[in-house]
Amino acid sequence: MKGVIFTEFIEMVEDRFGFLLADKIVSASDLPSGGVYTAVGTYAFEEMQQLLTNLNKETDIETSTLLTVFGKHLFSRFYSLYPHFFVGKKNTFEFLSNIENYIHVEVLKLYPDAQLPAIKTEISTDGSAMKMIYKSTRKMGDLALGLISGCTQHFKEDIIVETINENDGGSEITFMLTKK
Repeated sequence: MKGVIFTEFIEMVEDRFGFLLADKIVSASDLPSGGVYTAVGTYAFEEMQQLLTNLNKETDIETSTLLTVFGKHLFSRFYSLYPHFFVGKKNTFEFLSNIENYIHVEVLKLYPDAQLPAIKTEISTDGSAMKMIYKSTRKMGDLALGLISGCTQHFKEDIIVETINENDGGSEITFMLTKK
């Protein structure tokens, strides 16, 4: 898992819960990296699982909720870090439709070893709804949900996001996004 995800996670924890709690969850985790992350580094997914588990223990907030909140945070950070991905994108559906064939292609140019989820989108003929299928062995659909929510907030659109299907313990999730 790319280091930018870890650095942004720690930043989110510091912003929302304070530096001391961020330090506490890092110290409580058995991390091969020692909890020292760089944005361009690559770290084991298990480290993120440990950090999430320890944050859950300290805050008593469900891991799924923590991942969704992190996804919203991460979307806003992606906008700050990678503004070129947003150029010319006018709405949520247009942006999300470009993830697989543009954004992920560009990310792989920067980080050839990145293991990205597969994203497939399909917009209804009248443009009022979008089906989005997320596939990942990491089963982080709640993070994807947070990223989607962050996207709708970014574009200031009133869109209902529903999980309509989940397979294989979360390795494939279908989201339905409907404009109000």
